[in-house]
Amino acid sequence: MVKVFDLNGKEVGEMKLPKTFSTDYRPDVIQRAVISIQSNRRQAYGTDVIAGQKTSAHYHGVRKGPHHMMNREMARNKRSHGSSPAQEMRARASPHAVSGRRAHPPMVEKVWCQKINAKEKLLALKSALAATCNFELVSKKHRIADIELPIIVTDEIQNVNKSKNLEKTIESLKLIADVERAKEKKVRAGKGKMRGRKYKRKKSILFVVSGNKGIVNAAKNMPGVDICDVKNINVELLAPGTHAGRLTIFDESSVKKLGELYG
Repeated sequence: MVKVFDLNGKEVGEMKLPKTFSTDYRPDVIQRAVISIQSNRRQAYGTDVIAGQKTSAHYHGVRKGPHHMMNREMARNKRSHGSSPAQEMRARASPHAVSGRRAHPPMVEKVWCQKINAKEKLLALKSALAATCNFELVSKKHRIADIELPIIVTDEIQNVNKSKNLEKTIESLKLIADVERAKEKKVRAGKGKMRGRKYKRKKSILFVVSGNKGIVNAAKNMPGVDICDVKNINVELLAPGTHAGRLTIFDESSVKKLGELYG
């Protein structure tokens, strides 16, 4: 039995958790499922078809005649004709030549998406849901007091449509420290700073609700906070970065719905 809280953080009842929340913790399966989801968003890329071959260089594989290659002590590659001695008979186009094509360039036809078995994907989702009840895993990633997990609130939370009211509810549940933690921005390491993703922001609370009556508008402005309908829940939301144990708040209807969907 798990406690149920109202919007003021007061205990108003208890409810029994579905068997889904007692699934064994499988970090290997969770990692595989998250990578499978992320791989479907990867964009294909490749080189120009004629990259490295935009040149007038041609093959001189003749024994006699103008620009012949006989007794020149030069490899019989495609060679260009230039006005300067440096450009005259210079090898081009070949992979080993300067300004030549790449031997094995990236191909647009490459398939990046990684498939996963349906039962394996279901096991990963159940395991990630069970990890939200593991205080040791959740406390490693979030700033929380010594509380009982998972955190379940009444269905009244669906009607909260202002950020300040939702923040009061989070504060009454003694979880505001985790939202404050997510306000800190970090400059990304690497070249991603040049590609429109300079900052990294931490993940905070995940709200899982059954239906939307305004809470999306209240949660979208809060740093690191995500919200999803129980029907659309996936492993990546429960285990961002393949690391399970996210701080999650459920409403009563969503817990009942999880029992119906996953047993």
